[in-house]
Amino acid sequence: MDAIYNRLVKLNDQLTEATLLGQILDPQSKYYGGIVDETGIARANHMSTPRMIAGWASALVNPDSRYYQDSFLLNALDKAVAFMLNRQHADGTVSLGSTNYNSPPDTAFVVGGVTQIYQLLNKHDWAQLEPVTAKLKLFLERTIPAMLTGGCHTPNHRWVLTAALCLLFEIFPQPELLARAEDWLAEGLDITEDGEWTERSNGIYNAVSNIALYHTGRLMNRPELIECVRSNLRMMMYLIHPSGEVVTDYSGRQDFGQTATMANYFPIYRLMAAHDQDPIFAAMADYAGSYITGFHEGVNNHPLMSILVYPEADISHIERVPLLDRYVKMINAEHPMREHLQRIDEVGHHMHIQHSSMHLSFGAPLVRIRELDQSVTIMSQTPSFFSLRHGKARLLGVKLSTSFSPGIVKFTNLTASVGGYKLDTVLEKGYNGPIPRHLLPAGTEGSTLSPWYLLPHQHRPMTHLQKLELQAEIVNSGDSEWTIHVSSDEREDVFTQVTFIFGNEGAVSGDDLLAGEEGKYFLRSGSMTYEAEGDVIEISAGAYEHILPIVREDHHPSGCQYVHVNLVTPYDRTFKIRLL
Repeated sequence: MDAIYNRLVKLNDQLTEATLLGQILDPQSKYYGGIVDETGIARANHMSTPRMIAGWASALVNPDSRYYQDSFLLNALDKAVAFMLNRQHADGTVSLGSTNYNSPPDTAFVVGGVTQIYQLLNKHDWAQLEPVTAKLKLFLERTIPAMLTGGCHTPNHRWVLTAALCLLFEIFPQPELLARAEDWLAEGLDITEDGEWTERSNGIYNAVSNIALYHTGRLMNRPELIECVRSNLRMMMYLIHPSGEVVTDYSGRQDFGQTATMANYFPIYRLMAAHDQDPIFAAMADYAGSYITGFHEGVNNHPLMSILVYPEADISHIERVPLLDRYVKMINAEHPMREHLQRIDEVGHHMHIQHSSMHLSFGAPLVRIRELDQSVTIMSQTPSFFSLRHGKARLLGVKLSTSFSPGIVKFTNLTASVGGYKLDTVLEKGYNGPIPRHLLPAGTEGSTLSPWYLLPHQHRPMTHLQKLELQAEIVNSGDSEWTIHVSSDEREDVFTQVTFIFGNEGAVSGDDLLAGEEGKYFLRSGSMTYEAEGDVIEISAGAYEHILPIVREDHHPSGCQYVHVNLVTPYDRTFKIRLL
């Protein structure tokens, strides 16, 4: 841990030096005192100037920093905090900037960090800091009305708001702050028994919810909230590839399919390791800390500031245990997902919610398998149902598309089968009859002007309902071979495409590969290989039963390589994946 701390101090000093050059010093600018970010302007959101303020404050009060009590940095910090006051709206909020204007939840992200900055500076015995701490306190005080009345967009926003309310209460002990937090908590916690949050965001929002509910649970003396954090941190131990990448293959947020590490989990693993005196969490804190290459997280989750604000969370004395590198773990196998989905109609929202997804894949089963440098994920309710890492070779996903629905197939069920795992789904598509006359709006019948969008389509009876049953069986045939058996029912002539998605860093080759658009290939027969730094994945066998380059609404993002196998129903085909 000392090595991590020393590296964080060095990184923070480097970042402080760099960001000082980005401070806007034109007194005529409305951004005066702010630090320019990637947009070319200075902003008051949690990923912009406040994050830099956290780094500057951490350097200024830390004797191990070369900026300790530096008068130039103090002057710059004072200007940056004044910028925050100037950019704060009259209602006490700040704006995210890219979207979300006068935003209570984005203000709560900032409050979650600025309260810690205030605590850090306020306990440092240096009179010259008093003007800065006074400005920080004023900024926080101005946010209270918005925190007491403001709403959210996404599931995690609720817990960011509760954390902000509780951290404000530490400074301004107003009972209504905790009462508002209780209003949010009354909705109940959105986590499965195995520790998965609604948004299934291993790369971003797990850590957001965890750190927020840690503070909420700590300050409200709610151990059940801490248990939720503990549960997610235990789950995350099974969701890391050998390379250190986090499994983002099934995320419900913007980290879906993106490269992420455990770096943003460092503060919460450290805090929870100290809270529980847990050797596994301590080892995970070390592991997460080893991936911090800069301070890329929001101000509310700043790794160095967390160490300085909570020095009592010292875990240097806790014995470490080896982390898992061999396991088979099924997650959410017992979650009552189907039961919950069947209750949607009775809720009354009619599947409409503003500025957020319904997250209907919450609690979907998945399997994680790790064998040293081999890492496999099998997933339901997501576009890709299988992914594999073999050393440096990355099979990022395998997906099935069909012209029946049309588009990508998301398998509904995932169950253990003899020797492996079975995924299945039933696709349905019917036709809509005429709306019963007595349910038509008054004046509709016989009208020459009856807009389509004003008709009550929910009352159309279904006709000619059609079904298509699909299955995929996945078996580990040995240390270096997997088989994927896909099959359909007897329905004829449904265009199907199986797509193997590979990282861009490797090379695709094969004797009967037909090149399509850049990065896209068709395996017409035989086998193909994908090689990255000496690690090889071989897949067989191909097929080219139709010549469509893409099946209806299945679009492929850039930055990957795609190998397609074109099938027509009915099909019963086995693919072999060999690791060489």
